[in-house]
Order: sequence, then structure tokens, then C-alpha cells
Amino acid sequence: MTNKPIKLVSQSKCYGGFQCVYEHESSILKCTMKFGCYLPPQHEKKKNLPIVYYLSGLTCTEQNYIMKSGFQRYAAKHGIVVINPDTSPRGFDLPGEHDSYDFGSGAGFYVNATEEPWKTNYRMYSYVTGELPTVVSGNFNVNVGKSAISGHSMGGHGALIAALRNPGKYKCCSVFAPIANPSECPWGQKAFTGYL
Repeated sequence: MTNKPIKLVSQSKCYGGFQCVYEHESSILKCTMKFGCYLPPQHEKKKNLPIVYYLSGLTCTEQNYIMKSGFQRYAAKHGIVVINPDTSPRGFDLPGEHDSYDFGSGAGFYVNATEEPWKTNYRMYSYVTGELPTVVSGNFNVNVGKSAISGHSMGGHGALIAALRNPGKYKCCSVFAPIANPSECPWGQKAFTGYL
């Protein structure tokens, strides 16, 4: 394991494992990022556990999936590490960043922005497909060859893009009510014309 520094923010015993939240300094997003990490009971004894990356939808943080889904019971039963990042970088106060629920804070759309002022920090695609997996594999007993990606709504869009652009990186991709055709819906049109 190549250890990239992470800091434990919270930890709760959950179905024999631990539901944790960690933070780290992201070199891609240039800010402190939080991510949820469920470590099943098997994590302490067994190496090379499979991973599921879960990407949340609009307005979410790392907390939504942790608090509302109940996934931990199934992850514990099957010995799966589950990682769920925040949905956007935080703390920049860019012009317009907090003006609406569907653009800026909580709405990074898992793309790499190319337009000012977003392009320096709103690089969620590179974060989710590159930096975060490096942080995870460097700190936990996981098998990167057994990674899957999933998401809901905006996160479903992110999961589809990550899987389609990286054949072989994920063993499977499963999405729930994804924004599958973002160029034909108001949320996607707003995000794409603003970020790209």
C-alpha cells in the first residue's frame, strides 16, 4: 500500500464493521475532500476486499448515502468496502457557486470543468477515477481489480461516464435513475454550458 495521508473525521460501529468518514487534501481539486468509507468486519482479517464506489446526486454530501440507504448491512454480509465521496469540491466561494442547487456546490456533475472560474477546482471526474482510488488503495485492504461503480441521478451520470471512459477499470456499473442524457435535460444543459 502506498499511503496517502488521510484523517479520520468520524467512526461508528455498524453491522460488525465501521462506518467512517475521512478527509484528505486533494491535489486535483485543491481543497480538503471528505469521503465515506464502510469497512466491513472482514477488513481487519482479510486483504484484497472488493470495492464499490457510490456517487451521490444533486445537493448531496458524503453523508446522504451513509444515512439514508442502509447499504452497510449488505456490505458487511458480503465483505465489500464501500466508498462514497462528496459531490463537489467545497470552500471556494466562487461567483455563483452557491446560487442554485443544480450548479456549483453539491453539483459537480463528475466532469472536469474547462471554463473559468470552475476549471481549477471542479475536476470531479479526475478525482473520482484517479485520485480517490489511489487514496483508497493506499490506505485500505482492497483489491483494485475488483472495483465497481454505482450512483444515483447526477451520480448515475458520473458512474456511467467513469465506466464507459475506462473499460476494464470497473467489474460492473450499476446506476439508479441516472441523468443518462444530460444534454437533453435542464440540469445537464445548465451544468454542461457552465462547466464545459
